[in-house]
Amino acid sequence: MRIGLKVYYLLSVLLIAGILTTTGCYKFKGDQTIPAYISIDGINLDTYYPEEGTNSSEIVDIWVYLDDALLGVFEFPEGDSVPAIFPVLAEGKHKLEIRPGIKLNGISSTRVPYPFYEPIIFEEFNFIPDTVQSLGFLTTSYYPDLKFVWMEDFEQPEISIEKTVWSDTAIKRTEPENNPIAFLSANSRYSGIIDLTSELTEYGGTSYNSFEVQTPGTIIIMEMNFKTDNFFTIGLLIRDNYTVDEKDLLILNHSSTWKKIYINLGANLSLHPTALDYKIIFRAGLESGSSSAKILLDNIKIVHR
Repeated sequence: MRIGLKVYYLLSVLLIAGILTTTGCYKFKGDQTIPAYISIDGINLDTYYPEEGTNSSEIVDIWVYLDDALLGVFEFPEGDSVPAIFPVLAEGKHKLEIRPGIKLNGISSTRVPYPFYEPIIFEEFNFIPDTVQSLGFLTTSYYPDLKFVWMEDFEQPEISIEKTVWSDTAIKRTEPENNPIAFLSANSRYSGIIDLTSELTEYGGTSYNSFEVQTPGTIIIMEMNFKTDNFFTIGLLIRDNYTVDEKDLLILNHSSTWKKIYINLGANLSLHPTALDYKIIFRAGLESGSSSAKILLDNIKIVHR
């Protein structure tokens, strides 16, 4: 019954491996020995455009709560047509809560429920044992109290990323409109592109504006889509009264398809309690053995409460 299912964590109340493979006599409540099964095809993000940017997301798993207690974390298997199916030892009406999960910094070991996506809550879900109850595709939204302090989707000719003094080239907008190499969706016709060549080997760019540092401990996330055939680095330029400190955050690897990443800025900014503001910096150098490379970016957002 574990069709397309990877279970990363289950509380002791879900020690049901025997139930899934045998017809043993384990008791949950009363005479119940067989779980209900819930199937979810995926979770989509609904946004108010342009205030919240595009609806691009990378929800990789679901954090499931039964009556406000964590039931488990279940991954969406690879492949768009394969749902996540998970067992629940419950019968009748209970509260079911689904929290969309992400890979923080793109790392599998740092999976978290995304704190800026609203949970999907069924106050009285009727569980039916020995059946698969399909919820289809669910929809989440951003919490309404969020602040989007930077958004760059490259839909306007003016780009809010400026080249550094040492950069050989600048980020540009893909041309023409709806170029197939761009990130294309209902609200996305252009992307940002960095072209590296044997003559233009180094790129450096920073956000045009600086962003105010928040109270230490504030969760600050940078969202971004990217596609690249060259390594590139994302970092912070953190300014206090006297100095500017450059802090590398991530080196992003090659990807021939568009990927979404959620970068934890807040944890690094909290290490600089006297900082005044910060910028984002992008850096890349043409890799040895390559004569050219393309780095594409889109749907950049910095979000916090």
